[in-house]
Order: sequence, then structure tokens, then C-alpha cells
Amino acid sequence: MTENNELDGADDALKSAPADRATAGPFDDSEANPVRPYIDLGGIKVLPREGLNLRLEVEEQSKRIVAVGLDYADSSLQVQPFAAPRTRGLWDETRVQLRDQIRSQGGRAEEREGPLGKELLAEVPGTAAEGSGLRLARFVGVDGPRWFLRGVIGGAAASDPQSAEQVEDLFRSIVVVRGASPMPPRDLIPLRMPSTPGSV
Repeated sequence: MTENNELDGADDALKSAPADRATAGPFDDSEANPVRPYIDLGGIKVLPREGLNLRLEVEEQSKRIVAVGLDYADSSLQVQPFAAPRTRGLWDETRVQLRDQIRSQGGRAEEREGPLGKELLAEVPGTAAEGSGLRLARFVGVDGPRWFLRGVIGGAAASDPQSAEQVEDLFRSIVVVRGASPMPPRDLIPLRMPSTPGSV
């Protein structure tokens, strides 16, 4: 591996992403089709589709949007875009931290190879609203140019292959808008409300 080589191909060896990411997604803003009717949420753009419900997850104290929740195909997909170094990805490191965190909370997590690359299949403790017990979740991540997109898949797509395919397709249709401003790696790329809720 030629780590010192500044060619894009060499950089890709240090990132975790499907080989066809640039053409099949998740996309960088520079790779997205400009005529498609995306919902603009700042750090990401989402392509509307039949049956898709969108939720913005807000941090109580700061009132900032910290994640986008997408309900689709009897499943949930929570996504977060982060700034990343140009030459190195974050998913390999993040996966280890997530696995340790899940285990310390009394859950179980195992790494496996999925359609998007390495992922964690986990049983995580449910929230108070979900009742006690463990629920199944898949943690996926893709390293792009200067960004990292993390997803948490729950519901049917955590175990049912047909739902999983639909939700993976949804994840891959997302566009990450990194912007030109300098940002420390691992900082959440700012998210915002769409200009007209539900508009395309």
C-alpha cells in the first residue's frame, strides 16, 4: 500500500467504502445528479421516495439537529455525516469504539461483511419506550472524500433480506454536503431543517 502516494487510488486503500461508491453512493455533493429533486438538510440531501418518512433528531440542550431519522420499508435508518481527513477514513476506528460501547452497555456486537463493507450486527438495550430487552440493529459506515457517513439500521431491515436491500439502497442514495469550511475530523457536519418541510 503506497500511503505516501497522493493519488486518489492510494488514498482509497485507507478508507472503508464499497468499490462503486462514487457511482452508486453514498455520494459526495460533487458526484450527485444536479437535476434530482433532493430534500436539502444541510449536511446531507435525501432523495424522496414513496413511503419514506423523515424525522430530525434534536439535542435537547443545544437545540441543534444531531441526526436524521428515515422510516422506510418497516425499518428505521438513522444517519449522521461527519467531517473526516482527506487521506484517511474513520469507519475502522469508529466500529471498534461502537462495539466496545455496546458491550459495556450490556449489549452484544459482532463484526461482519455486509453489502456496504464491514458492519456491526448488534443487540442493543432498548430505550424505556421500547421496553426492556435487546433489539437488533446494524451499524454501517462509509468513508467518502473528506467525510464519513454513519447509519444505524433497525426494524425489519436488521434481519429481513428484502427490507435490508431497500434500506441499503436508501442509504446509498444519500448525498453528503461537506462544504469547503475547515472542520476538525469527527465533527458533525451541520444539519438543518429543509426550507419548506416536506418539500422536494
